[in-house]
Amino acid sequence: MTLTESTMRADAPAFDPESIETFRQSLRGALLGPGDDGYDAARQVWNAMIDRRPALIAQCAGVADVLAAVAFARDNDLLVAVRGGGHNITGAAVCDGGLMIDLSPMKGIRVDPDARTVRAEAGVTWGELDHETQAFGLAATGGTVSTTGIGGLSLGGGFGWLARKHGVVCDNLLAADVVTADGRFLRVSADEHPDLFWGLRGGGGNFGIVTSFEYRLHPVGPTILAGPLFHPLDAAPGLFRAFRDAAASAPDALGGMAALLTSPEGMPLAALVPVFCGPLDDGEDAVRPLRAFGAPLADMLGPMPYRTMQALFDGAFPAGRRNYWKSGYMRDLDDAAIAIMVDHFSRAPSPYAGIGIELYGGATNRTAPGDTAFPHRDYQFNMLIFTAWDDPADDRANIEWARQFWRALRPFLADGVYVNYLGDAADGGRDQIRAAYGPDYERLVALKRAYDPANLFRMNQNIAPA
Repeated sequence: MTLTESTMRADAPAFDPESIETFRQSLRGALLGPGDDGYDAARQVWNAMIDRRPALIAQCAGVADVLAAVAFARDNDLLVAVRGGGHNITGAAVCDGGLMIDLSPMKGIRVDPDARTVRAEAGVTWGELDHETQAFGLAATGGTVSTTGIGGLSLGGGFGWLARKHGVVCDNLLAADVVTADGRFLRVSADEHPDLFWGLRGGGGNFGIVTSFEYRLHPVGPTILAGPLFHPLDAAPGLFRAFRDAAASAPDALGGMAALLTSPEGMPLAALVPVFCGPLDDGEDAVRPLRAFGAPLADMLGPMPYRTMQALFDGAFPAGRRNYWKSGYMRDLDDAAIAIMVDHFSRAPSPYAGIGIELYGGATNRTAPGDTAFPHRDYQFNMLIFTAWDDPADDRANIEWARQFWRALRPFLADGVYVNYLGDAADGGRDQIRAAYGPDYERLVALKRAYDPANLFRMNQNIAPA
């Protein structure tokens, strides 16, 4: 196989068959190129708007494969994309030309129930991790969709149902194994390479390829009090105000969100999704103010397994649709902002469009901003505008709807933005990336210079070394 796809250097020569075969023989996993069986499936990611064709895909079976892939990419000046779960909205897991380093086959998980820790390889999803940890009644903060990979969520901070009680994902990261751009394999923790450990907790995939993560676990469930309360759309202003008022005094064990969405039958709805991770009797007291509002069309709030709640929205965010997001933090949920939300949602071009207002705060806000590279520690809510559709002909209508919605809400948003919800750098430019990393940006630039001065790992919300 002779490759002529673009690489990082415009003048880079095509590969000869011998170099490809030597690389292939160095791997325990598969090496795929265009035309090989499995290539098209391997290059697909969650967001169907992303349709890129790597020159090569290295499906890594372990750390040795990752080391070989990084060396091959570096020696040949190849653009590198790193895939874990492939769930990020930007599709940064796959590149045109260059080398896609696919970690998804790396699925090892080991739970230590006595120490309340778990070590998991970078191809694991949150649903897979929960399957193992919940066998012991334990969990780490995960996301809100179980098919999300642990890697991207953790490196970008990681907000989920447990964050108010136990902190974001990166607050619970104890150690990581990292392959750096210069080919070193490092064990990273508070005691080993603490500068890099700081940067991994919020700085994204800028500093190396994390091959495994070690997390602190917490007793959770297996039964929690959770589930949606659905109301008609005209109830949204009052419902969102009730959500805002309850948030002001909510216990840390109460997480969740408010949302505007459309039912499978086509009915526009307002919803609350409380998630209480604690004693069920305490949960009933905590959710009472939310349950007391109005007359819901459906009350699905009740005891359920934690794993069920983690997967509850998987069907609403399936792979294979075209997706576009805009987001921002909010310190308050102003009445005027609520009115804008209802107005713009009512004009959504897709039945898969909506807005979610995640309840922030609690333990998330009690970590000092400088303790990790995830700096966003003083907000009450995190807002996500989302839309999805099937036909490429509908791209412009959906993207412009989300952008107009976000611009209308901009006066009510804080300066920061959650890096895991951030779109492509071209959509908002470097200012949005700086907003994602906040006051830590210059420290992160210095760290990038130390660990990846040539910017080998650039397919991400990139921190340029210069």
